[in-house]
Amino acid sequence: MRAAYNDRYGPPEVVSIRTLPDPTPAPDEVLVRVQSAAVTAADSRLRGARFPRGFAVLARLGFGIRAPRRTVLGAAFSGIVEGIGAGAQGVALGDRVAGMAGAHLGAHAELIAVRADRVAHVPDAVTHDDAAGVLFGGSTAWHVLHRKACVPPGATVLVIGASGAVGSNVVQLAVRAGCIVTGVCSDRNADLVRGLGARDVIDYTQTNIRELNRRFDVVVDCAGVLGRNTGGRLLNPSGVLCLVAADLWQTVTAFGAVKAGVSPERREDFAQLLDLVAEGSLRVVVSEVLTLADIVRAHRLVDSGRKVGNVIVRPGEVSSSATASAEVQSA
Repeated sequence: MRAAYNDRYGPPEVVSIRTLPDPTPAPDEVLVRVQSAAVTAADSRLRGARFPRGFAVLARLGFGIRAPRRTVLGAAFSGIVEGIGAGAQGVALGDRVAGMAGAHLGAHAELIAVRADRVAHVPDAVTHDDAAGVLFGGSTAWHVLHRKACVPPGATVLVIGASGAVGSNVVQLAVRAGCIVTGVCSDRNADLVRGLGARDVIDYTQTNIRELNRRFDVVVDCAGVLGRNTGGRLLNPSGVLCLVAADLWQTVTAFGAVKAGVSPERREDFAQLLDLVAEGSLRVVVSEVLTLADIVRAHRLVDSGRKVGNVIVRPGEVSSSATASAEVQSA
């Protein structure tokens, strides 16, 4: 199979296209031919070893001290089931499924072997691009809003980083829950965020969010610009601050009105999100759809910090002109 391969930490150019052995599913796994996969901020951080402050040692121990243990990145994917382990249940050959591979990664490839309980069926009305695009940001947004903040109807919600993969889902899910949403993004993305349902939009290039003279019931920081004190000043007395991109200190000291920590990847959440997309209640924001040969470009887009929504790669499609640094090799 063809896969985006990186055996060392570094800039986007460390990723190349190689031919690797096809994976074999374990008894509790399914083999999925990947149609679409998301290239996310998590992939960018892992590739460049740019971990949130305080997490560097723990992350290196988990993912590789001097070089990545997982040489194929990518967690969120959508595709077709091509093989089933002896003990895998709930799926059949030919099923359209989407899921997340967790720390095992491997979705930036033509094939991925993943546990059957980590995939959900994709409704016929949902494209593979949208299915892969909704899971990373959508599952985080769902967990933050409905399990951490527990937003009630009528709550005022401030979303920082409202045009990103997580933020665009937070805006929509909060609006769907009956909240009054203010989005923070650049002016060039203001119309997009309003179109997602935000009643008000703040241009962060013109307004210092830390000095904003307004208060909210819930503040969701998807961009990592706030802390307990700076975010706390934006809250109503009983408000909740959710730090999606928290560093280690912010994570271990998150209690009371401050929420942080990793969002779980749950099959039931995937299914709920995919149903919302199918019924038209949730829009998946996709800014770029590329082939696997353009994986370097995909990483550059994510690294730029100006990515809008999701960047998707299609491993099964072949580009007419591959990115110069992504030469096909065998390994």
